[in-house]
Amino acid sequence: MLNQRAIKLLQDLIEIESFSKNESGTAKRLEKWFKDSNIPFQRKENNLWAVNKSFDPKKPTLLLNSHHDTVLPNKAYTRDPFKADILDDKLYGLGSNDAGGALVSLLACFNYFFEKPNLKYNLLMVASAEEETAGDKSLRYLIPYLPKIDFAIIGEPTQMELAIAEKGLVVFDIEIKGTPSHAAHPNKDNPLMKLPEIIKKIDNISFEKVSPILGPVKLTLTQINAGSQHNVVPSEVKLVLDVRVNECYQNHEIDEVIQKALPCNVKARSLHLKSSSISVDHPIVKAGEKLGRKTYGSPTLSDQASLSCPSLKLGPGDSTRSHSADEFIYIKEIEEGISIYINLLKQII
Repeated sequence: MLNQRAIKLLQDLIEIESFSKNESGTAKRLEKWFKDSNIPFQRKENNLWAVNKSFDPKKPTLLLNSHHDTVLPNKAYTRDPFKADILDDKLYGLGSNDAGGALVSLLACFNYFFEKPNLKYNLLMVASAEEETAGDKSLRYLIPYLPKIDFAIIGEPTQMELAIAEKGLVVFDIEIKGTPSHAAHPNKDNPLMKLPEIIKKIDNISFEKVSPILGPVKLTLTQINAGSQHNVVPSEVKLVLDVRVNECYQNHEIDEVIQKALPCNVKARSLHLKSSSISVDHPIVKAGEKLGRKTYGSPTLSDQASLSCPSLKLGPGDSTRSHSADEFIYIKEIEEGISIYINLLKQII
């Protein structure tokens, strides 16, 4: 019954457009799921949450979270991204893998434990919005309205392996200033001519602390923009630097190093997408290992970045399918996800 309801819910969610920041339709469908399950819930913007029936403020709280927003479908789709077809055990559709499968599996798990008395931990289920854009009304926005969270499971496609650490992200906008002029005239202040020096300085930036799980901090120059005409020297060159941060550094430390290293205008877009991790000795990690799950470090970002408590990323599906054309998740992955979530929590709560 849990499996069938989860799969039907995912099919319904897929067929409702829910691009990040426009998730009201899927939020309404999730409201119906809570009502049909006789589970009281709350909603702010397009975020919904509920707690277990025997919630006790004196007990520690475990957060179960995944998101119901999606990215835009890419142009390589050959199928209707909003058609939730099941073919050869594959459930197709936008958001099926990222992260609809994890969301409905966590909801099924929460439903399983909702009425059980005498739990060691409270359960807090959050279906959040704006994850794909790290928006202002995402999980980060919701946290002040929630009970205190002691640790968390974030549902993202990990093939039900234990992502015990996740890299943070700082994106830098860099501007190299110069003097605009006609290309026919001498100009010793062409910002494009300063570009090689800046790129070399970026290449020479290093962070000594290497994580045994996530490896080194990774700097990647991803965009360069300058000029509009062949005969005009531009006034500036704009670059974008993507920095993936391991758990050995705080984002403000990364900002300080980059600012000091580059002799030009540098501005971090945000410092709130921080790295996250959970101890290999944490009970939930040990419980997962008893179920044969392996631990690893994840290079991709999730709502873990919003949390200050220990958190584990775990969910059905494969991260390599996320944001891909003709996205899908296997039905058996959802069924396995529900089973593993339940058996994992049975060991600790």
